[in-house]
Amino acid sequence: MKLKEKILIAAKETISIEAKAIANLENFIDSEFAEAVEKIYEAKGRVIVTGIGKSAVIATKIVATLNSTGTPAIFMHAADAIHGDLGTIQKDDVVICISKSGNSPEIKVLVPYIKDFNNLLIGITADKESFLGREADFVLNSYVEKEACPNNLAPTTSTTAQMVMGDALAICLLKLKGFSRKDFAKYHPGGSLGKKLYLRVSDITAQNMKPQVAPETSVTDAIIEISEKMLGVTAVIENNAIIGIITDGDIRRMLKNNTEFKNLTARDIMSPSPKTIDQDSLAVDALEMLEENKISQLLALENQTYAGVVHLHNLIREGIL
Repeated sequence: MKLKEKILIAAKETISIEAKAIANLENFIDSEFAEAVEKIYEAKGRVIVTGIGKSAVIATKIVATLNSTGTPAIFMHAADAIHGDLGTIQKDDVVICISKSGNSPEIKVLVPYIKDFNNLLIGITADKESFLGREADFVLNSYVEKEACPNNLAPTTSTTAQMVMGDALAICLLKLKGFSRKDFAKYHPGGSLGKKLYLRVSDITAQNMKPQVAPETSVTDAIIEISEKMLGVTAVIENNAIIGIITDGDIRRMLKNNTEFKNLTARDIMSPSPKTIDQDSLAVDALEMLEENKISQLLALENQTYAGVVHLHNLIREGIL
């Protein structure tokens, strides 16, 4: 067997094993899971997520997801906790402890201290009969039949299962809190994700010139307006209202159908009833309209008055696309 074939088989087998294990997690979503979510939702404090080894890495991801979806969370490494970091845990905090076996030495040392503090303890483990499984107030079962590792040793399927359980917790809490797109934007102001949530059409049109002609403007002057404003389009305005649009495509079609155009006006070649969008709309909504209608420009309105142009290139430059 060629090396490339071996690689493809191994990769597909890994994905297949993990996919089956994740699908099986649905069988473990029960009343205990629901009650654990309720307790976190009702808690006055934060969520402290802890683990050791690869489970600690998954814990950091769960913390990041919780924080970004409106549930304050802090990561506490299980080994560091028993060497001074137990002070991270405050009176009203809920502690989530992650461990595949539930019997790691560090977990066995840490759990009794958490219990002594009288904090609610939620365990995410593949063994409900383990030390963690017995000691936790609630257990979220992350059992997997086997790791994707051919030796059934390297944490692969098990850590994926832990992460999915964490995602399920976070999304349930998000829905209980009624966490909206606006709330999400507060926590994600940077990068393309943030821009999708807060960048508005008005932010785009402010960067562009505002091409417009009257309906009786000559085609030659309309072409000059399109060229000078560099957006491949111009609005046709009459009595302060948009009555049409002329695009590069309209110009090309006009040239194809007319050998003589010096007597033509903007009204003669414009497309009536152009697609428009409100200035206060999100830029990502403008992108959706452009894609749905297979066009490159939208005319923006403010109080039903022409305000400017949104071009597909603007959205690409902003990282929206």
